[in-house]
Amino acid sequence: MNPDPAIPHSHPRDPLHGITLEQILNQLVQRHGWGEMGRRIPIRCFLFNPTVKSSLTFLRKTPWARAKVEDWFISELPPK
Repeated sequence: MNPDPAIPHSHPRDPLHGITLEQILNQLVQRHGWGEMGRRIPIRCFLFNPTVKSSLTFLRKTPWARAKVEDWFISELPPK
């Protein structure tokens, strides 16, 4: 059992278990910035006046874009 609820515990088959889309987005923005995000995944919410709120709205309604963001995040996770 995970004693600290602020730290998501891992799930053996799902690397995103316990991580919200907002957390993923915030980490990618912090690491790479909006410019790099828009270059790698050229979607309007990353390219023009990007905000976390507008990006979350778009990504929650657009499965293919959300999958690209999640795949990018997973590719940067440290190996277990």
